[in-house]
Amino acid sequence: MYLKVKDIKKSYGEGGSYNQVLKGVSLNVQEGQMCVIQGTSGSGKSTLLNAIGGLDTVDSGSIVVDGKEIVGLKNDSLSDYRKENLGFIFQFYNLVPNLTVRENIEVCKYLSDDPLDMDELLTTLGLVEHQNKFPSQLSGGQQQRTAIARALIKNPKLLLCDEPTGALDSKTSRDILILLEEINRKYNTTMLIVTHNNSIKNMVHKVIIIKDGLISKDYENEQITPANMLEDL
Repeated sequence: MYLKVKDIKKSYGEGGSYNQVLKGVSLNVQEGQMCVIQGTSGSGKSTLLNAIGGLDTVDSGSIVVDGKEIVGLKNDSLSDYRKENLGFIFQFYNLVPNLTVRENIEVCKYLSDDPLDMDELLTTLGLVEHQNKFPSQLSGGQQQRTAIARALIKNPKLLLCDEPTGALDSKTSRDILILLEEINRKYNTTMLIVTHNNSIKNMVHKVIIIKDGLISKDYENEQITPANMLEDL
């Protein structure tokens, strides 16, 4: 099993402001699976993603990624873990405004000992003709493609996506999802996708529903709907 999460708990605050966000979450994801994590606002899904990504600590429990326990790692080791294993895609693109598309991607290329081929990635993501533009010259979809390329250039084994289509219109959302589907197929990248969108769960291998800090459903799709066939995006 590529990702094993066991009984993780996470709380914030103390006294009257104490709030337990994760109340004992366990899940498994196989290598190469696309997995959607769904839940209402405040359910704990982004906290879970941040814990797996080493961006947030947990109170207790275990998170094993590719055989390595990350709970309890010190900051330097967590930094190495993120550098060597992970790519992050967020709802907001966080591109450097005074760098071109190519330069934004190259920032992360240098973090990897085994990066993907830049020109192949630009072609796959449809960014060749935009590679010398600045973020302000791009559409929202083109900026998100650039953010995806920046995450992928490191050749990560695990791609963490927090509302990757949240700021996009329906057509652009579909294009991005088709792209993620193609990346999964081409590079066998394991993906965790946090989303509010109810349709996206139909295109992935595994679905996890979080409610009030606990997993209420955890199942694998018997039939997968291709991204280009999804409705109500």
